[in-house]
Amino acid sequence: MTILAGDIGGTSTRLAFFAVADGQLRSVAEMTYRSREHQSLNEIVAHFVAAQGRPIAAAAFGIAGPVRGGKVETPNLAWTIDAAELARDLRLPTVALLNDLEANASGIAVLAPHDFEVLNGGAADAAGNQAVISAGTGLGEAGLYWDGRQHRPFASEGGHGDFAPRTPLEAELLRYLLGRFERVSYERVLSGPGLHNLYQFLRDTGRGTELPRVAEEMREQDSAAVIARAALAGESELCVSALDLFVALYGAEAGNLALRMMATGGVYIGGGIAPKILDRLKGPAFMQAFVAKGRMRSLLESIPVRVIKNDRTALLGAARYAAR
Repeated sequence: MTILAGDIGGTSTRLAFFAVADGQLRSVAEMTYRSREHQSLNEIVAHFVAAQGRPIAAAAFGIAGPVRGGKVETPNLAWTIDAAELARDLRLPTVALLNDLEANASGIAVLAPHDFEVLNGGAADAAGNQAVISAGTGLGEAGLYWDGRQHRPFASEGGHGDFAPRTPLEAELLRYLLGRFERVSYERVLSGPGLHNLYQFLRDTGRGTELPRVAEEMREQDSAAVIARAALAGESELCVSALDLFVALYGAEAGNLALRMMATGGVYIGGGIAPKILDRLKGPAFMQAFVAKGRMRSLLESIPVRVIKNDRTALLGAARYAAR
């Protein structure tokens, strides 16, 4: 049996064919497209399927956005994705649309130990619900409910919850962002654009000097990538400060999610940014913010925290869903 799976994000769209045999997935063809260079997912799917010329038994797509009634209006793309239209184009009875974080959560089950970096070992007998938080083009959050036998992933739009400052600096950050946006969600500070927002806040409030070379690079390249690269290389104190604030906010919101989901079985850090800043995440700031929950501190300290290093996790999760 051959299935079609996709991981659809605001920056890139990855499609793959998988062969399914004895419950195992084997990738047989894969391509990545720049999402904004295409008018719709249907256009990309048509190109990929035509190029491969393979019969399809089932299809599932993990998409960055809320799935309602078999449709998704992607928040970071001018696309409306309709499962019925995709099914018609692919000549299938049905096509599954999943929130990308639900797909990510589903894919965790097929990863190997080397696909993770441990930030906190947690309790030796850790068990129960799990959670996934992923900063990339946007901020995604999902849960995995433990039913006593297996983890069952479910979607959320928690990344769009209201940003809550913890310190005087973060309170000033909120006031600054309210001057630019009608409301401030966690996605405004924990995402690629969010890192740029933090950089601008620190620059505009006199907490660092912008280097002309960095400013020039940001005009020509992805701003978040430039900031992270300059910070990790120690080339810009302003970039270092922005990334340090980002890491602390990431840890704080990951801890919030752990509490909301009662994720005693573990919290996974996904998305495209985490593997690129792994050394910073392994420093003290992330876990200090994660566990700083007052009377709940001991609970947070017992929760395993791992970074997902495999960038195909959502794709594998969508394939796993289609195979079922």
